[in-house]
Amino acid sequence: MHDWQLEFIDLALSREALRFGSFTLKSGRESPYFFNAGLFSDGEAAEVLGRCYAAALVTSGVGFDMLFGPAYKGIPLVTGLGIALAARHGRGVPYAYNRKEAKAHGEGGTLVGKLAGRVIIVDDVISEGTAKRESIDIIKAAGATPAAILLALDRQERGLGERSAAQEIEAEHGVRCISILDLNGLLAALEQPADGRSRITPAQLAALKAYRSRYGVGPGA
Repeated sequence: MHDWQLEFIDLALSREALRFGSFTLKSGRESPYFFNAGLFSDGEAAEVLGRCYAAALVTSGVGFDMLFGPAYKGIPLVTGLGIALAARHGRGVPYAYNRKEAKAHGEGGTLVGKLAGRVIIVDDVISEGTAKRESIDIIKAAGATPAAILLALDRQERGLGERSAAQEIEAEHGVRCISILDLNGLLAALEQPADGRSRITPAQLAALKAYRSRYGVGPGA
């Protein structure tokens, strides 16, 4: 487990972006945890999150030329990542994002910035993968190449079949999904005390493991 992954978990817990309880997902499943990147809503959180995204991307070894943030959550995420890459890794990488509504004046259209080369899609989580497929289509339509999808959290959860949404996209489009953290990594970290205190109760941990056993993919499921 990298330090930046533990830093991400502690940030998510401190901002209550990662919560434990009972939550009904879009799929109808009752999940014992919920992640909402919209709660990283202050400058300090944005700076830490950008650093964690940058560390995950650089560690992955994926080659890239620019970044794309799908509207709307992806816009602040891609901005924070761009800043962190410049400040921490010496890479001034261009980025673009889209609007959900076409602009009829000025430069017009739905795309802000120009897509070119190998593009990293930056978002928070992946559920059914519909929004990520739309981003892939936008990038290809611009004549660029989707290089990878960079996420904060991969739930490693089956969709309608036996594969997760991330695995389906990799199989369908050949686009790799990278994450700061996945469910297996989250469970491993939660089992380790932080400064002598637990990040989670035994009951919450047991519920997470049971959910992974029922819906998860990969090792531990």
